[in-house]
Amino acid sequence: MRLALSTLGTPGLSPADAVGLARRFGLDGLELRLHPDTGVHAGLGAAERAAVVRTLGTLTPFCLSGYVRICEPGDDGPVIEALRADLRLARDLGADFVRVFPGGGDLDAGARRLSAVADEGPRVLVETHDALPTGAAVAALLARAPHAGAIWDLLHPWRHGEEPAETLRRLGDRLACVQIKDAASTDDTTPVPLGEGFVPLAAARGLLDGFGGWVSLEWERTWYPGIPPVEDILPGALDWVAGRGPGAGGSRRVR
Repeated sequence: MRLALSTLGTPGLSPADAVGLARRFGLDGLELRLHPDTGVHAGLGAAERAAVVRTLGTLTPFCLSGYVRICEPGDDGPVIEALRADLRLARDLGADFVRVFPGGGDLDAGARRLSAVADEGPRVLVETHDALPTGAAVAALLARAPHAGAIWDLLHPWRHGEEPAETLRRLGDRLACVQIKDAASTDDTTPVPLGEGFVPLAAARGLLDGFGGWVSLEWERTWYPGIPPVEDILPGALDWVAGRGPGAGGSRRVR
């Protein structure tokens, strides 16, 4: 597995600073949050996109984390166009994936919209989130959208009572990325250092031996500015990927 850092955890850093941080810790790539605040978003012009590519250099921008809500009720047109804009950006930056949220639970709408862009590349990944928080829920959508894949955010299936083994079984070979994080409890999702909370990190790590996809540290400092900087959390993420240290073999029991 390859470790990346989500720029959700680096508020205030420029793309160059985020790249420098990833290189300093020997990471394999970045999960780039699409937002004007990060300097990377679908509104960039050609020269600005080229500048981002130069800044990245040999570091892989493996996934662009967009905010299209693929299963929201309503007209398909605006949703598909927003997704196409993110896909065009991904092609220009050399990213393999674009993240979408489910938003609502309209599986018919989600399947139509994913099918509309199935041949346009890169691959769209649906995150376990919102109205589809579990592997079972996302798998129900993916069964109708054979070209799409999945992101397993370790927090949300656990919060909704789905065990890691079941999440992995449901997502199967559609799983392309695992987002790792820890939280105080199912009710208090304030991020805590890996292994200090109750997300079943050890169980998940044990299931992922041989996983050839991406692992992304999603340290949500953008939403929780009072938590420690991501530099303090990255060593634990490296240990988790290596199968040692906090969260890899000694997480607390789920409560």
